[in-house]
Amino acid sequence: MRNYKLEKLQAGETVETSEGGGSMSPIIKSRQKHILAPVKDWDKEISVGDIVYCKVKGNFYTHFVKAKHIDRGCLIGNNKGRLNGWTTQIYGKVTQIL
Repeated sequence: MRNYKLEKLQAGETVETSEGGGSMSPIIKSRQKHILAPVKDWDKEISVGDIVYCKVKGNFYTHFVKAKHIDRGCLIGNNKGRLNGWTTQIYGKVTQIL
């Protein structure tokens, strides 16, 4: 299945997108549009508390960075207390919620 967001972010393009689901509400509501800017170096560009577009254990998420570790990457989780896991596969950062 084609992932247009991933393709655009990897090409260095900014993406306007939205996803369904309530895991990030009330910060980002279901289907609420937001802007993703490409991330080239997660270690330098991402901080705890940022909302990122990433891949964890084969799944793509737009979720919070809950922790950061130089060897493990970023710990990803939603706004309801669930943790998805550690990853260094971070492709975009939410820069604006519309």
